[in-house]
Amino acid sequence: MMYAMSDDPHSAQPVELATFPTPLEPAPRLATAIGLGPDDLWIKRDDLTGLGGGGNKIRKLEWTVGAALAEGADTLVTTGAPQSNHARLTAAAGARLGLDVVLVLRGSPGVSRSGNLALDGLFGARLAWAGDVDQAGLDRAAAEVCEQLRTSGAKPALIPFGGSSALGARGYVRCGEELREQLPDLRTAVVALGSGGTMAGLVVALGADAVLGVDVGALPEPAPAVSEFAGLPSPEVLRVRRDQIGSGYATLTAPTADALTLAARTAGLVLDPTYTGRAMAGLIAAVRDGDIRPGERTVFVHTGGLPGLFGHPEGVAYAEGQVVEYRA
Repeated sequence: MMYAMSDDPHSAQPVELATFPTPLEPAPRLATAIGLGPDDLWIKRDDLTGLGGGGNKIRKLEWTVGAALAEGADTLVTTGAPQSNHARLTAAAGARLGLDVVLVLRGSPGVSRSGNLALDGLFGARLAWAGDVDQAGLDRAAAEVCEQLRTSGAKPALIPFGGSSALGARGYVRCGEELREQLPDLRTAVVALGSGGTMAGLVVALGADAVLGVDVGALPEPAPAVSEFAGLPSPEVLRVRRDQIGSGYATLTAPTADALTLAARTAGLVLDPTYTGRAMAGLIAAVRDGDIRPGERTVFVHTGGLPGLFGHPEGVAYAEGQVVEYRA
């Protein structure tokens, strides 16, 4: 029998994998650069969660891996894109807990093994390439891997794509509660919207009107997933921007490139081209069109992803192109 995670948030207890609460830092120079007051913008440093290079996926994995352990699993299986932050942190969680990990990734092995792929190997995960498949095809490939593992005598637990489920979202309920304690007058939390679990947990803790999700293109329609995980009657109540996807999930858009540079040069903040860079571009656009206004406390939730920058050819090329040699 293949193990799968229960979506009942009361059926499991989390396993401790990270260091909480994460810091909340002011960003006055970045705030004024995008049109806010110097005290308006704060950064929730969920890139500093600790394990495996940090990032938001750890909060979800505490719950989903906790459920896996409760069910007697000895192997974690999950899915993602080649540069998946979730896959990298699943590998790190397995390493810490003494569990085998198999990552079922979309695509085929290429020449480069940089970025998250290098860390996947360092943590000891095995990779299974699913080829050019859609999400349904990726799910089938993962199910096949679980069946093969079961046949060989292992006890696999299938961790959901992106760690996102009603159970995994519990990790971001806790994050939202941290934010309310750290900044009681918070008006809007801005976060990258990928597989939906991060935004869903924040919505449960803070309310739908206090969370702005910036769609990064990981799913064709992410809002229904957020609504389902958060237990909302309809996705229509969610605040979602879909103007930062560009030509696709894996591409570097011009607004994202500008956001990478601006955050780095005004706050010393490193963003990635797929998630946090797009989220920052969405925040900038939201200020420009009046959805986020000066005088209101805004939090940018930094979900991590630094290794993904080094595995993104366009992103690396862009960053290298910013280097200016000193000439006396």
